[in-house]
Amino acid sequence: MQEFASVWDAIADTPEEAANLSLRSELMNEIEAIIKQNGWTQAVAAKRCGVTQPRINDLLRGRISRFSIDALVNIASALGRRVTVRLEDAA
Repeated sequence: MQEFASVWDAIADTPEEAANLSLRSELMNEIEAIIKQNGWTQAVAAKRCGVTQPRINDLLRGRISRFSIDALVNIASALGRRVTVRLEDAA
């Protein structure tokens, strides 16, 4: 049986792809948390994020393949958030 450090390592073809999926997942989770904390409907969230309601639906359903890091950073920025990235050893 093979063991993986994360689900992203298990499904990605390369470590680079796993890192990208992990970062996108983290951003999506943070954006979803903001939406839920504020009690916004999908329509209200879409307006605040500068995207369509179906786009917010994709985000809330975890459809990670439909979002790039750039798109998620833009959504976070529209919500008044600043995205920072920290590099760590991949041990």
